[in-house]
Amino acid sequence: MDDGILARLAGALISGEIRVIDLSQPLDDGTAVIQLPPEFGKSKPFLLEEISKYDSRGPAWYWNNISCGEHTGTHFDAPIHWVTGKDYPENATDTIPVQKFLAPACVVDVSQEASASSDFLLTREHIERWEKKHGRIEAGSWVLMRTDWSKRKSAEAFLNIKVDGSHVPGPHPELVPFLAKERQVIGWGSEGVGTDAGQAFLFDPPFPCHTIMHGNNRFGLASLMNLDQLPAKGALLITPPLKIVNGSGSPCRVLALVSH
Repeated sequence: MDDGILARLAGALISGEIRVIDLSQPLDDGTAVIQLPPEFGKSKPFLLEEISKYDSRGPAWYWNNISCGEHTGTHFDAPIHWVTGKDYPENATDTIPVQKFLAPACVVDVSQEASASSDFLLTREHIERWEKKHGRIEAGSWVLMRTDWSKRKSAEAFLNIKVDGSHVPGPHPELVPFLAKERQVIGWGSEGVGTDAGQAFLFDPPFPCHTIMHGNNRFGLASLMNLDQLPAKGALLITPPLKIVNGSGSPCRVLALVSH
């Protein structure tokens, strides 16, 4: 390999000058899955079914069958996931141009606000204050909302479902079009089970992150973790979903490259 940009990147990874941060939840039968009202279809929980483990079923090998919904654990949302994004070309997990799976990240830390209120909503005003400190959000960047919500260990606390529905922080409905249209972001990421706030079914429009982001051919990342290890700016995200034909999304091992 010559002394080019890729050689320098490889050297920085080997030396530890660039760290790799795992932003993904582990997948097991306890992974929280989004809960919908009973009249709607249900996503299966994650299931690991042993095929063989060095035994009569296969003496030299260990492997499993897995099953789950596409939007289980840390996962990628493609535009085809929502009705507003269904007509774009190259809008599914197998057709999205692969260069879009590497992009810079802007991390907005509202962990204190989210700790004070499970219904906290990130507004355009919050973003504009963040930009005064860290600079304008560049087109093609991810915007990640750090709430430390992923530190809730039980599925019950993570989903936080009450009699009136889920209560999880998320973006204000007026913020989403600002990010999608005026900042031209590549997508939105959150630590909750989905990209929208828990009470987003009551918003106008309902589920604005899904409706507007996917309606503008943008992406989503949900159930992220370890956002507290990322800088406000400067991380590079690696976000490829499984290459499911016509897939609306998939579990994803989201990685961040961070320079020391």
